[in-house]
Amino acid sequence: MRVAVICTCVALLNAPGVQRVEVGPQRAVETQTPKMGVHTRLTDEVEPWKIKRTLELVREMGSPWVVEYFPWAYSEPHPGRYDWAHADLVIEHAMAQGLSLVARIDYVPAWARPPDTSDRYLGSEHYGDYARFAAAFAERYRGRVNHIVVWNEPNLAFEWGYRRVDPEGYVELLAETYRAVKAVAPDTQVLAAGLAPTLAPPGNEWAMDDLEYLRRMYAAGAADWFDAMAIHAYGLTFPASDAPDEGVVNFRRAELVREIMVAHGDDDKPCLITESGWNDHPRWTKGVSPLQRIAYTIEALEIAAEWDWCQALCIWVFRYPWDQRTYQDRFTLVTPEFDPKPIYTELQRYTQGRPFEYLEVRP
Repeated sequence: MRVAVICTCVALLNAPGVQRVEVGPQRAVETQTPKMGVHTRLTDEVEPWKIKRTLELVREMGSPWVVEYFPWAYSEPHPGRYDWAHADLVIEHAMAQGLSLVARIDYVPAWARPPDTSDRYLGSEHYGDYARFAAAFAERYRGRVNHIVVWNEPNLAFEWGYRRVDPEGYVELLAETYRAVKAVAPDTQVLAAGLAPTLAPPGNEWAMDDLEYLRRMYAAGAADWFDAMAIHAYGLTFPASDAPDEGVVNFRRAELVREIMVAHGDDDKPCLITESGWNDHPRWTKGVSPLQRIAYTIEALEIAAEWDWCQALCIWVFRYPWDQRTYQDRFTLVTPEFDPKPIYTELQRYTQGRPFEYLEVRP
């Protein structure tokens, strides 16, 4: 199914009937919240006007930062043959809106993995292929995309190709990619992957505790191979202000990640929270009410503003191209039809310094 989506997206993007949309004049983000960001998820968006409108709405909300997913398989479907059409389109429109873009790269093409394996399966014999692609991406977009995240949540078996997670193996991938990117774009910031916050017990076959995974990364020499750390900081049912605790997944668990970095001498490296947020699905056990979601999100932005080590706080997820028909739809800020949800409107008010309308639920 996923391969079919890739082929359909590429075919439609290059179809004669797809009209190019004018980029328009250079714009700038007006905001009082310079760390505000969103994960836009334009990966499977085909129509250029929808890409443009999504990024316009990001700017209009007052969000200077955007995280976007650039699947390797989309841009290198055959070895050494690149198709940059979709990436060019997204990046061109993001730059025109005055946004700072963080690129996450993963998703393995069929030619770089064994048959009947997951699209997250990347054997060590293909680390060099991934690194070469990341370097080609960095070189092409140098000066426009200044941050590249190497992989996504490798402490989950699902994201590691349904294999037992391997922090030492991930460090090998990170090191090879870092060297390749720096050889062609030395000013591009290479980010270690955001880890999934999880309390998996030792020996679990599906996941590894994110803090333990990070400690093992450092033990394997990771400090030499990244410029900044991506962090995933979800609040689940807890207010943003709840204190960090190794036995709890909450927003301020990010502080525990930072403590590990400092303990290993990386206090000079910044962090970017590339995924964060709350969900207001009424039937999901980890959901909160819509008003709590607004309040906790704004509280998180206020906390992040005080963290001098945190460059950005990016909310998952701005919009999906279509309804997911699961609780995932209640992470979004804007509907597939481009209707802003109440949380979008309140965040827009917040970034412009206007009063918050739901003071009675603010912590």
